[in-house]
Formats: sequence, structure tokens, C-alpha cells
Amino acid sequence: MKPIDYVVTLVMSVILIIGIYQFYFWCQRNHVARPRELKMAVDDLIPYRPGWVWVYSCLYYPVIVYINFVMQSPRQFLHVAMSFVVLLAMQMTFFLLFPVTTPEAWRANNRRRDRSERFLAFVQSFDGRANSFPSMHVSVATLTALHLTPNLGTWSLAFPLLIALSCLFTKQHYLIDLPAGAALGGAAFWCYQVAY
Repeated sequence: MKPIDYVVTLVMSVILIIGIYQFYFWCQRNHVARPRELKMAVDDLIPYRPGWVWVYSCLYYPVIVYINFVMQSPRQFLHVAMSFVVLLAMQMTFFLLFPVTTPEAWRANNRRRDRSERFLAFVQSFDGRANSFPSMHVSVATLTALHLTPNLGTWSLAFPLLIALSCLFTKQHYLIDLPAGAALGGAAFWCYQVAY
């Protein structure tokens, strides 16, 4: 691609990320069904480690934006961007029809004792307890990793693994949310492969 193409795709990526999250937040306020909890005994065994918020937020967006630098053409970028829109549509279906929320007690663990907990509280001030299942963080990370695999090989799969761990240790998600999110990311990638 030409340098101007990278500028355009970067600007479009930022707009898409901001725009997609508006739909995410809208779903938190407009459930069709009553939100439920999916906590299992194994979720209580996972420790609260607020330091993982830096992976949860600060690794997440730069890696997604990195996709722009491996695009070979504007056409490929368009199809990759569309795969994220397809993923959003699948996520919204779950968030609206099968809303899942994390326990209030998990957020009560955060007493804002250090920089990590204060940053996590800031993240949680935007990101409510709903929209837990499937994990959008894991689905987006999985889709991103699959797009990056031709360039980075299997190393790209470390990204969704780290994001999944951060989802658990920050108590933002149940364990069951993670494979469901990975499956949705895989499904969106399959749609991309069929179309591209």
C-alpha cells in the first residue's frame, strides 16, 4: 500500500473502534431479557490480580491497530474491517437477547489502593457489569490474531491468550465467557475467509 493508504486505514480504524464501542455501550442499556449471572465454582478459584488491567486495556488497542501495518491493499483492509463489523453483529445478538452480568462483589474487590486498581476503576466506570458473555475482548483478540497469523505465525495467538488471562484476573469475565468469545472470533474470521 502507499503511505497515504496507511494514513487512511489508521484513521478509519480509530473511527471504527470508537464507533463499535458505542454499540457495545448501547447494548448495556437496552437488554431484551433480564441479565443473569453465569458464575461457576471455578470462577471463585481465580484470583483477583488488578495489575492485569494494563494488559486488558493497554495491549488490546495497539495490537488491533497494528493490523493496519500488515495490510497489502485497501481491498484487504475493507474486508478485514467488515469482519469486525460482522463480529459486532454477532456480539450484539448475545448482549441483547442473552445478557450476562458479573457479580457486584467482584467490583467491590477494587478498593483503589494503587495505580492498577485506580485504572481498573476508571475502565469500569465506562464498562458496566453487563455484556459479559461472550467476552468481546477475547472475540476481538481472537479475530485480530487470526488476521495477524500470516505475518506473525502462531506467535499471534499469544495475544488472545494474554487478553483472556487479563479478563479473568481483573474479574471482568467468567471463565465460560472466554471460549465463547474465541468461538465468535473464529466464526467472524471464517466469514472473512469465505468473502475474501
